[in-house]
Amino acid sequence: MSNPSKALQIVTEKMFKHDAFSQWLGIAVLEAEPGLCVLKAQIKPDMVNGFGICHGGVTFSMADSALAFASNGHGRHAVSIDTAISHCLPAKVGDVLTASAREVHRSHNIGFYEVIVQNQEGKNIAFFKGTVFFKSTEWDV
Repeated sequence: MSNPSKALQIVTEKMFKHDAFSQWLGIAVLEAEPGLCVLKAQIKPDMVNGFGICHGGVTFSMADSALAFASNGHGRHAVSIDTAISHCLPAKVGDVLTASAREVHRSHNIGFYEVIVQNQEGKNIAFFKGTVFFKSTEWDV
């Protein structure tokens, strides 16, 4: 990649364009670098569970999307092979959540990532960890 910044922007745009679920979540990409991504979304009324709080699948999906953008930012197709989340506080309608992914370790084929999901007050809502496999396919940029 002759211009890594431009190439990363192209990869992020291509991924987001075809990611209907992240679009439905209302995700905005605030920052994207190889191995790093920060996303933001507001909790809508159709995102709550039977307890009236944000469904855990929403925070999981935000974290998973942050993982995808961070790991694919290296220019090779990356797919998750193992993920887990721990929820520590509930989110409610109107909350604005931020998912911040960072690369912990990367080898030729495997990458490990941590994602922290926080609300607008900076309180930790969830901790997510993910492992990705880097395919040999490169993004066409």
